Amino acid sequence: MRTRPRLLLLDEPTAHLDAVSEAALRRSIRETAQECTLLVIAHRMSTIRAADRIVVLDAGRVVATGTHDELLGRSEQYRLLSRAQETDIFSG
Repeated sequence: MRTRPRLLLLDEPTAHLDAVSEAALRRSIRETAQECTLLVIAHRMSTIRAADRIVVLDAGRVVATGTHDELLGRSEQYRLLSRAQETDIFSG
């Protein structure tokens, strides 16, 4: 990234990327996150897994917040979404 904003909003930044490009973008996002606040909107768990805080929405309402591990332990919706994506990855 050329400039270093204080807040950066990314809406589905990895939606149409192959695995190699997604990994490169995630590295860039991690580096940028050291210097600014990031708000990332994503459906892919791989995009949000390392976030400091994840907000789970259902019908426009916040239903859970926490880290990936915290949400796996206490949010059934998040756990089901995570498992569904893992199943998609492994089943092709």
